[in-house]
Amino acid sequence: MTGTKPSSRVQVRQNRDFMADPLSLLARRLSPAFAAVAGGEVDPVVRPSEHADAQVNGALALAKKLGKQPREVVAQVLDIAGDMSDMCTDLQVAGPGFVNVVFAEKFLAEQVHVAMASEALGVAAAPVKRKYVVDYSAPNVAKEMHVGHLRSTIIGDALVRMLTFVGHIVVRENHIGDWGTPFGMLIEHLVDLGEADAAHELGVGDLDGFYKEARRKFEADDVFKERARARVVALQGGDPDTLRLWKTLVNESTKYFNHVYGLLDVLLTDDDLAGESKYNTLLPQVVDRLAKLGMLVESDGAEVVFPAGFTNREGDPLPLIIRKGDGGYNYATTDLACVIDRVENIGAEASLYVVGAPQAQHLQMIESVSRTAGWLSDDADMVHVAFGSVLGADRKMLKSRSGDAVKLASLLEEAVDRANRAITEKNPEMADDQRAQVAKMIGIGAVKYSDLSSDRVKDYVFDWDRMLSFEGNTAPYLQYAHARICSIFRRAGVERESVRHVVPTLDAPQERSLALRLLQFDAAVWDAIDKYSPHRLCTYLYDLASDFTSFYEHCPVLRAESDSMRNSRLFLCDSTARVMNAGLAVLGIRSPEMM
Repeated sequence: MTGTKPSSRVQVRQNRDFMADPLSLLARRLSPAFAAVAGGEVDPVVRPSEHADAQVNGALALAKKLGKQPREVVAQVLDIAGDMSDMCTDLQVAGPGFVNVVFAEKFLAEQVHVAMASEALGVAAAPVKRKYVVDYSAPNVAKEMHVGHLRSTIIGDALVRMLTFVGHIVVRENHIGDWGTPFGMLIEHLVDLGEADAAHELGVGDLDGFYKEARRKFEADDVFKERARARVVALQGGDPDTLRLWKTLVNESTKYFNHVYGLLDVLLTDDDLAGESKYNTLLPQVVDRLAKLGMLVESDGAEVVFPAGFTNREGDPLPLIIRKGDGGYNYATTDLACVIDRVENIGAEASLYVVGAPQAQHLQMIESVSRTAGWLSDDADMVHVAFGSVLGADRKMLKSRSGDAVKLASLLEEAVDRANRAITEKNPEMADDQRAQVAKMIGIGAVKYSDLSSDRVKDYVFDWDRMLSFEGNTAPYLQYAHARICSIFRRAGVERESVRHVVPTLDAPQERSLALRLLQFDAAVWDAIDKYSPHRLCTYLYDLASDFTSFYEHCPVLRAESDSMRNSRLFLCDSTARVMNAGLAVLGIRSPEMM
């Protein structure tokens, strides 16, 4: 699928108001000099460097374009730029013609002070607010959520939070499976049980048992099978009593979904439900509109569209089935109706589908048909945010001991229980109610972070010991870093707000490294958004926690040599805690103040 087009992304990067990011400020400072040499606007190409604070690489491509030596171009640029000592203490031309840059300590100190004074801690708002629809979670009615729903829900929730954080308008859509032929057997099974008993069975969360028993009866009992098929016809025909029974299934399942979402601490509510049933009235319109455009053709008795460029293994054109031979609609019809609704009714400028990687071709075909039909303009984005699978220790799909898919509610409850035991061991004096709150933050945070810190397109191994460890790139390690900073202020008897007016001094290399890392929060958030990849923000937060650990080990805070140094270091502590808290919150993870 297309994603945001490269040209538009470049423009977003250039137009965004980088508040205090030193790399961006350096690029702005050098842009006029590069433009003067080039005879037009050109990107200075400022990047982080392992050998300095930053590296300017723009002269390499520019020299090739001008037919000059890169070092000659660099010399011209630096001559035009003039004195930059207020920003840099060293501009060293190296290699074939890139520039290693070392920022001045005073400049960094001022920029980190400016960044931390802003509400978003230096993260720039989107230059143009776009309306996003994010399609995620999508469980099925009368079926329990299992570990397969984990990634969609967690990744989708993080993307919603990130997009909202920078000012975009975000519409959450939970496209639940609440329609189709299985509901004939489910409703008939409900009737057999009696509405009260069925509601109780569903209400206690035994959705899998309910579904399996309905399926068993459907396969074993021909009379029940005929009743189920007749019930499907009644449901699709709008029979009032059948719709009432169907609504019972949906309502009881929704209560269960909400229980899981409460455990997982995500933003989804009943207002975000957008089941397949929502689009029933649009399905005939999809067929009519495609027919009028001349896109609909008959193939083997069905009405289909052949999107350009899609073929099967034999090389024959691959059809997207719109209406089956029996007159029934297909998943593709509903997905096309979704596109129409999201663009024409909601006004979405970008739609994100947080769906497993196996759905890639299907969604590509949906996009192709939608663009050919004119429902998706060139400016509208349709993005498949694909993800891999959750694996067990054997590197196969994660299963329970019985061989079934792991129930999500059970997994989350176990995470909290394991966290509770770990906290009891580390801090046995913590009050029970406080320990329960912290255990939920750590347990759920551990599950979320283990998922989000992995590149979403890859499979990852579910490992309790690793994800709940207080060492390494884990949520408990980051949460502990935040809690440790909070404890510094408690021990000092100092209110954190009282040091926020301070412009820090960055004499020690660890102070300087920490300040530089704090100033990279903007770039980390936007990098994660640009690539729809939360793991990039996770990597930043881990690096921030590591830098803080080094700072804390080498730079005494409460035993600093002077009051001014103490306040400067307290400022850096507070800033780190604020960025850590904000970064974890953007990922949907809470930060306890005591562990």
